[in-house]
Amino acid sequence: MEPVYDTVIGTARLLWLAEGLKFEVSGVEHVPDHGAGVVAINHTGYLDFTYAGIPAFLKKRKVRFMAKKEVFDSKVSGPIMRALKHIPVDRASGAQSYQDAVEYLKRGELVGVYPEATISRSFELKEFKSGAARMALESGAPIVPTVIWGAQRVWTKGHPKRLGRTGYKIMIGVAEPIEPVGDADAITAKLHKVMSEKLLELQDAYGEHPKGEFWVPARLGGSAPTLDEANKMDAEEQAAKAARRAEREAGGEAS
Repeated sequence: MEPVYDTVIGTARLLWLAEGLKFEVSGVEHVPDHGAGVVAINHTGYLDFTYAGIPAFLKKRKVRFMAKKEVFDSKVSGPIMRALKHIPVDRASGAQSYQDAVEYLKRGELVGVYPEATISRSFELKEFKSGAARMALESGAPIVPTVIWGAQRVWTKGHPKRLGRTGYKIMIGVAEPIEPVGDADAITAKLHKVMSEKLLELQDAYGEHPKGEFWVPARLGGSAPTLDEANKMDAEEQAAKAARRAEREAGGEAS
């Protein structure tokens, strides 16, 4: 029993009920009944992690998510994140968070990771980082590919959150686990292929994707940027952040 985690799950379920969210979950049988697993999740919105834990919850298991350090630094969310035993990620120095995740896996935990690292503005799968594969290889844990579709309608980058009673449908599909055999690059490529196929499967089953809607990929007639356009936007944003950081550091040295 984990009172804090159980309370958070109960609260989330009440909020989802109030929002009228309709979940369709498939592939729960692919979540390990016990033992370790690297739960690899696509990233389309800020609340993906809350939905990605549902398949494990249905197996009476909990996922320890890797999340940016700033969330743990908050006086509000920090104590909760630590109580839930999630793993802080310092993007400036990720070695410690990686080792922490491997230790969790060696203890038989499910660890949630985003191979894309950041939200995909295009809602297509971005290029994957190799961290999930390397964790799997080092710990011996299988990778559990998990794909979410529809979560971007609730709250995503560049658009206002919609937390009222929307009745949105959110689909979560878990693919067959990938065993850590081979090298990290090959495993990462296989993971990307498996999750791409699952994403297309969920999109096909989702129903109508209205033309021009912000949450619909350009490929399906929506107004979301293409993957190339989204990558360019991400690069520009990172460059702007780096420039602001350099300016702050220069100001600190001058004083």
